[in-house]
Amino acid sequence: MKAIPKPRPDGIVRFGKRKARRDDRNLMFAALLKAPPVLPAEYDFDVVHHGIPTPMFGNDQYGDCVIAGRAHQTLRFEKAEQNKLIAISDKDVLHEYFGETGGADSGLVVLDSLKKWRSKGWRSEVKRAVFMDIGVGLGFSLPDAALTQFYAGKPWAVVSGKAGQPNPRNGHYVYVPGYTKSGPVCVTWGRKQQMSWAFLVKYCDEAYAVIDAIDTAKKKRGLDAGKLDAFLAGLRKTKRAAKRAAARTGGGRG
Repeated sequence: MKAIPKPRPDGIVRFGKRKARRDDRNLMFAALLKAPPVLPAEYDFDVVHHGIPTPMFGNDQYGDCVIAGRAHQTLRFEKAEQNKLIAISDKDVLHEYFGETGGADSGLVVLDSLKKWRSKGWRSEVKRAVFMDIGVGLGFSLPDAALTQFYAGKPWAVVSGKAGQPNPRNGHYVYVPGYTKSGPVCVTWGRKQQMSWAFLVKYCDEAYAVIDAIDTAKKKRGLDAGKLDAFLAGLRKTKRAAKRAAARTGGGRG
């Protein structure tokens, strides 16, 4: 991509998560746990690790929430692993976003984007991943009421009526570095946003614990590296077999 397109007018916040896509090959986070860790009632990575910013990353003008969520997670990955805060600019995020969309401000399918990134009981699962400093990426079909609550500085909570119905046009992706007794705390649109556990259950249609490496004390204590390696080896074996089958089919046609 040569240049970032001009933003749409009247930018305040933008949506950009497209309809959720499933993949049966995804490994459930619980399958990697050696034993469930003892969880505190509340936890926030940003409270334990001070000085982490919550930039907008262009999500007030473009539908780049999937890449913005990845950027927020990357900031915390590097802080946990290298104890340093790396520089990620709006321009970095937008170049990645438009590179993946091919230049259109069309939003992204979360699973497709996470695959590209790699190649380069709800409540307890979310809490475990957050407490182990892995964090969770959540995809939502937000209700219109969520915007009203956000602008008013209020937590996201379930409301009744039309404004409380999931709106497929409000597809949004966020990163979750913390939780309270009330529910998860995400980073979105330039700030931290509290939501209720009921809100998570009603409006979240996809959730991912993204593990870049098992290289911190918490991860080593809680995650089974052998299971992860075996799972990845199985995926590679299946991929190689599929390529060989395709090559044989193609050769037969020739």
